[in-house]
Amino acid sequence: MSRIEAPRDKDDAAHEAGAVTAASGTLVDRLLAGLPAESVLTDPDVTASYANDMASFCPAGAPAAVVLPRTVEEVQHVMRTATALRVPVVPQGARTGLSGAANASDGCIVLSLTRMDRILEINPVDRVAVVEPGVVNATLSRAVNEHGLYYPPDPSSWEMCTIGGNIGTASGGLCCVKYGVTAEYVLGLDVVLADGRLMSTGRRTAKGVAGYDLTRLFVGSEGSLGIVVRAVLALRPKPPEQLVLAAEFASATAACDAICRIMEGGHVPSLLELMDRTTVKAVNDLAHMGLPETTEALLLAAFDTADPAADLAAVGALCEAAGATQVVPADDAAESELLLQARRLSLTALEAVKGTTMIDDVCVPRSRLGDMLEGIERVAAKYDLTIGVCAHAGDGNTHPTVCFDAQDPDESRRARESFDEIMALGLELGGTITGEHGVGVLKKEWLAREIGPVGLEMQRAVKQAFDPLDILNPGKLF
Repeated sequence: MSRIEAPRDKDDAAHEAGAVTAASGTLVDRLLAGLPAESVLTDPDVTASYANDMASFCPAGAPAAVVLPRTVEEVQHVMRTATALRVPVVPQGARTGLSGAANASDGCIVLSLTRMDRILEINPVDRVAVVEPGVVNATLSRAVNEHGLYYPPDPSSWEMCTIGGNIGTASGGLCCVKYGVTAEYVLGLDVVLADGRLMSTGRRTAKGVAGYDLTRLFVGSEGSLGIVVRAVLALRPKPPEQLVLAAEFASATAACDAICRIMEGGHVPSLLELMDRTTVKAVNDLAHMGLPETTEALLLAAFDTADPAADLAAVGALCEAAGATQVVPADDAAESELLLQARRLSLTALEAVKGTTMIDDVCVPRSRLGDMLEGIERVAAKYDLTIGVCAHAGDGNTHPTVCFDAQDPDESRRARESFDEIMALGLELGGTITGEHGVGVLKKEWLAREIGPVGLEMQRAVKQAFDPLDILNPGKLF
């Protein structure tokens, strides 16, 4: 039965508005008791700019305040205040996420960690870096390179995204096929818990198995268990400059056959990426890079070994055996970087096709990658949509990107339905709904489908243990 509320008179409405204002004033006053005034933003026009990350179809609320702390103690003060007043807290980095995990909820404190951006230590002997969460990925990468070291995780947004955000979403990148993802490089964390206590997890030693691995628990938790305020990250020796090969294929199926041959042959490329015809054209339209638009799939393979030219020759032969119409190895590092820049521009270029995109993040076993790409083509035809695919092909991690006009209600509906159908396809093929972007708001329903009722119950129990009041990023994940 539907319920119709009686109209409220002006006195009732004024009383409720006054109560909200008083509550907001209490919150801001208590925040300011332990924070500099310039660190607490309350202007609605300003706070509204912190409401969203980069995901489509993800609702966001209006924050009561945005706080930009510079110290661990300031973060602790925010969490103690939030616990005392039962106010939700939404942690944020650079808001480059693609699942709505950083979206504000009504009346929340947005806790933006971008001002905590110091690299505290780079130790070439221990091969670790100690950083604050607001350090930009590319800034860290360049800093450790000066010491002859290498921090491998490199998301496409590496020039903007922060280490804290990378940890929150367990992000990947182009080099994962050889070097792995963020989780494999986080050795230890300092975390402010929901009640303001500071906890240290993990280690800075090369080995360590003391107790449950709480560090890994926080990696990928999307700010729902605690606030990362310091991270100890593993580093590697800086590898030689990589060389890249580009191989053109007349079908995505042939390209996926080449990928299977490369991996089965025991090759370890530092990068193995795929761009379909739609993506190649979009990149050319945006950046005029002269990529071959006659191909149905462009495969990029790279090696950073002692003799990359020999490795590229071997992989080139496998591509030709799989039906490549042309194989072109780069002559030098500059040409290689140009090809990688084309790949990094893929998602930006696809967004320019129609103005809005829904970027999926479905990872399947490598052996099923061809089935995944064929299924995406069928979905695009079924819903009469442009869907470009770029992929970390060596991992089976695809990014089907649905391009649509957000001002067209019917096209928006079809975009959402196609997105869901692609996720269902990924699960059918033995894959996962997210390889590196996280769950956030966008994929809550699909997380439940993937892990099942028992898995969901256990995950909720973990959340309850760390955040019994449900104030840390509520409404995300499940």
